[in-house]
Amino acid sequence: MSTTTDIDTFVITTLQSFGTEADVTADATLEELDIDSLDLAELAQLVEEEVGVTLESKDLKEIKTVGDVIATVKARQA
Repeated sequence: MSTTTDIDTFVITTLQSFGTEADVTADATLEELDIDSLDLAELAQLVEEEVGVTLESKDLKEIKTVGDVIATVKARQA
C-alpha cells in the first residue's frame, strides 16, 4: 500500500467492517463508532498484514479518533 489515500481508505473500510452504524470519518471518535479494545487489536493485526506497519499497545492507548489511527499508520510507515 503506497499512497496516503490507500491508507485512509483501508483504515476507514476496515473500521466500517467492524459493524459500526455511525459515519466513519477522520473526525469520528472510536467511542462514537463503538470500537473496543478487541476491535483495535484486530485493526492493528490487519494494518500489520496489509500495510506492513506495527501498531504497538502504547500507540493504541493514545488513539482516540479515526484520524489518529490514520496519522499513526502514516507516521510509522515513513
